[in-house]
Amino acid sequence: MTAETFLTNARIVLPDEIVEGSLLLRDGQIAAIEPGAAARAGEDMGGDYIIPGLVELHTDHLEGHYAPRPKVRWNPIAAVLAHDAQVATAGITTVLDALRVGMDEDADLKSDDVRSLADAIEDSVRQDRLRADHFIHLRCEVSAPDCLEAFANFETDDRVKLASLMDHAPGQRQFVNLETYAYYYQRKLKLTDRDFQKFCEKRMAESARNSGPNRVFISAACHERGIVLASHDDATAGHVDEAIAQGVRVAEFPTTEEAARASKAAGLGVLMGAPNVMRGSSHSGNVSARTLAGDGLLDILSSDYIPFSLIQSAFFLGDVVEGISLPQAVAMVSKNPADAVGLADRGVIEPGRRADLVRVRVDEHVPVVRTVWRQGRRVA
Repeated sequence: MTAETFLTNARIVLPDEIVEGSLLLRDGQIAAIEPGAAARAGEDMGGDYIIPGLVELHTDHLEGHYAPRPKVRWNPIAAVLAHDAQVATAGITTVLDALRVGMDEDADLKSDDVRSLADAIEDSVRQDRLRADHFIHLRCEVSAPDCLEAFANFETDDRVKLASLMDHAPGQRQFVNLETYAYYYQRKLKLTDRDFQKFCEKRMAESARNSGPNRVFISAACHERGIVLASHDDATAGHVDEAIAQGVRVAEFPTTEEAARASKAAGLGVLMGAPNVMRGSSHSGNVSARTLAGDGLLDILSSDYIPFSLIQSAFFLGDVVEGISLPQAVAMVSKNPADAVGLADRGVIEPGRRADLVRVRVDEHVPVVRTVWRQGRRVA
């Protein structure tokens, strides 16, 4: 039987405008957009916004549910379900769960833990346990000695949509400034100055030995499998040139305006953190996402470590950056990320697209998620 839902009295956020009217959902897709007064009875949205379901490309949030404390491991399926509930109620209907490939001394998780989480995601997809549509993003720490061995754990995994090339060694990318690296790692690992120096020397040697070959291998493997590549924490135009040569399509969290501008000029999708937008600055002292947005250099937002920040930033960005409309900000959390990883069936409210939708009311400048639909079925 045909399944239909008719939503009336809504402010519908389209790619270029906001229309007051109704939406007809049929068999999991958007069937029609009807401006003006409703022609028939339906579910009254009370003048709330209807926006496309959010598309999240880089969330580290799942690992925290699985390993909530050092040496504590939660049931992986339970961890996936807890994570899924939180992202769905934040309006995220498509999520790429970021799983780390390549470990170092500060990593609490092991490669077997990561594979267990991936298995739990895939089993939960098969069993229809999940509210959001889940895929996998491999965060490839290319300086780590076990990076390629861990990457091989996913060589037949067709839920992998995105792989990012990252190097968090001292002197690289996010941590070009060694004082910033010391502030983060020396305090975290409780190292003396002498032990911290040895730690840095070891990490820099691993980066020099492993990063180049691992980048080449992983980029070639991803191109062969149709996995989209992202660079991570690019700081210079030279980093961007390297990314372009490796076939990268998404520039994740560029740390400087120089790198963001070079990425944009090369046609890469520039992705920044929604928490950066909300706070007004990077927690690592890098370039502000608001600055990039104001300069026309921001394409995609990611919740990174706070799922709700994604929808919050979409309704906030236009308030703090001149010239950005609500439809433009919503595209940064829906259409643009969907397009970046080839999910052309979602991210926009138009006939024929998936009925992945979010009903939102704004109270005291904070978006309140009232209803979430995935393929026309209410999931939150």
